[in-house]
Amino acid sequence: MIQPLVTKESPVWQDGRAIALMMAATLMVMANATISPALAGLERAFMGQPNADLLIRLLVPAPSLTVVIFAPLAGYLVDRYGRRVMLLSGVMLFVVTGSAGFYLPGLELIFASRLALGIAVAMIMTSQTALIGDYFTGEKRSALTGLQISARNFGGFVFLTLAGWFAVSSPRLPFVIYGLAVLYLPFMWLVIKENPIVSVKKNSTETVKKSDGSEIDGHRAWKGWIAALAVLQLMTNMIFFLMPTQLPFFLDSLGYDSAVMTGAGLGALSLAGGCAALFYSRIKRVLSYAGTYALGYGFMALGFAILPLVADVMVILAGCIAVGIGFALAVPNFVGIALQISPSSRRGMAGGVLTTAVFLGQFCSPFLSIPSITSFGYSGTYQGVALLLGTIALFAALKRGMEIFSLRAKVI
Repeated sequence: MIQPLVTKESPVWQDGRAIALMMAATLMVMANATISPALAGLERAFMGQPNADLLIRLLVPAPSLTVVIFAPLAGYLVDRYGRRVMLLSGVMLFVVTGSAGFYLPGLELIFASRLALGIAVAMIMTSQTALIGDYFTGEKRSALTGLQISARNFGGFVFLTLAGWFAVSSPRLPFVIYGLAVLYLPFMWLVIKENPIVSVKKNSTETVKKSDGSEIDGHRAWKGWIAALAVLQLMTNMIFFLMPTQLPFFLDSLGYDSAVMTGAGLGALSLAGGCAALFYSRIKRVLSYAGTYALGYGFMALGFAILPLVADVMVILAGCIAVGIGFALAVPNFVGIALQISPSSRRGMAGGVLTTAVFLGQFCSPFLSIPSITSFGYSGTYQGVALLLGTIALFAALKRGMEIFSLRAKVI
């Protein structure tokens, strides 16, 4: 049996449990967008069927809708029946429902399988969030939350590239990519164990308890703080989703080949975010949560501010890169803070609430951005978003400044 490495000297990425949780993280980005390159081919294949146009356009966001509804229940089940069974069951369901579009005969059945895929994603995300809190503390937890964002970004780049190649041969073939998750199962089965927090407390040489007990018992007002985090995460994902949903139309309005430039822009965003997230743990160690929020939202504000300034390829790519870096630095904070303030017995629920916020933000983004673009144009919408993000960054920077002042006052 593979034994997890828990010595203080070993980096977290050498821990088998961390590797398994990063594998799980790649499935989140695979869930929605992997079939995007196949949509045009599917439309031709099902041409003439009732409601075909609508159902095909709903295939991509369909899992998000189910995640929003099911994630809180999944979080409750994770806390009630255990993390391991929910994670492994979720991955199994992911393989079956994700690949179903390859062999199911009718469009209605494919759409139903996409809804079921959302249930699998909710099970995976809530259980893996709880397991991060159970397995790791301190710097290792921060490092892993950053590495998960890197895994999502790099995984998304690989999966979307594969989907594009497969879609050239057949619009059904990209669904096979979901079946690759079956390769994760044997490793996860070996390294993911139940009741890990008890094992770590007894056997690890790493300190897992704080003097105030916050790692174990959580914050007294944790429900209110989780709700506040969820609102901020919902807004953050709603804004970030302007990139994949509106960037193609923005580029088209500038006269660019939207397909080529969108691929380049989103590719640059993903790669930049993946690289930035590798440094999240070091940045958070120096700047704390508040300072990292300030840096992350500051980069996002910069990216949205420069996007509409000049219709130049390099400026547009620079804006995409800045948004990718900022998002990759801000997002790990949500998981880190949630795991720190929530009781160990309720980490599944905390993960479920944040998961709902992520996908609800993605789902609602077009419904708010389209009216804004209609009224104020791309320039006004992007500049307004930049102002909002800059304001959040300023408040976070002030919070960090107050922390530094308080520490110096105690020293004096």
